[in-house]
Amino acid sequence: MAYWLLKTEPENYSYFDLERDGSTIWDGINNALALKYLRTILLGELAFIYHTGKERQIIGVAEIVSQPYIDPALNDSKRAVVDVRALRRVHQPVTLAQIKQDEKFTDFDLLRLPRLSVVPVSEVYWQRLLELTNGTN
Repeated sequence: MAYWLLKTEPENYSYFDLERDGSTIWDGINNALALKYLRTILLGELAFIYHTGKERQIIGVAEIVSQPYIDPALNDSKRAVVDVRALRRVHQPVTLAQIKQDEKFTDFDLLRLPRLSVVPVSEVYWQRLLELTNGTN
């Protein structure tokens, strides 16, 4: 199983909107590398939902509930989407500043490629982020 971090601008669509809706189409991905990653996501994989903008923090966990497919709103074979559903809010949001300060994340794509909206998360990083979301170091 692979793990992911999906970025969203909370002013446009927040994790709380996802909770309210239950599930949604995760769309709006433009970057070629982010689209490449999105196309490799598998049904049942998990993703942290990360609020960008002023917040810059992990706020919740979602499950991928579809295989990638062509964005129905754009009808462009290059633009993929997946369906996600809310699983749970994290107990303690993890900020970008916390991640930057933690030496365990030196090669994390969230830090290396900050504009990427779909970021793979290794098992080691996933477990460390889970520790941080539960308020334990």
